[in-house]
Amino acid sequence: AKGRARSVRAKGGAKRRAARRKPLLVSAARAWQPRRPLCSPARPFEVELAAGRTYAWCACGHSKKQPFCDGAHRRAARGAAPLRFEAAATGRVKLCGCKRTRSPPFCDGSHAR
Repeated sequence: AKGRARSVRAKGGAKRRAARRKPLLVSAARAWQPRRPLCSPARPFEVELAAGRTYAWCACGHSKKQPFCDGAHRRAARGAAPLRFEAAATGRVKLCGCKRTRSPPFCDGSHAR
């Protein structure tokens, strides 16, 4: 049946359950976010952005260069992808660290709730 884990024969004839990937959220507001992102520090990161430059915000929480992506999702959070965005203006902004924001990549205070 569709949606069920299937049995797979492993070496030696023993049966084991096939691992299933966690699906991505499909709601319009959080389509970018994996079901359970790793929560980096539950506080925003205040960073300087340059107008017109494209940035990749880490949506999985595994990056060592928070709040920006370093590609760690390829090994640690398959199916997750960074949110790419272009800065509208030069200046300091607060980017979300808890990954629960409803206005990614910017902090909306969700970490305090």
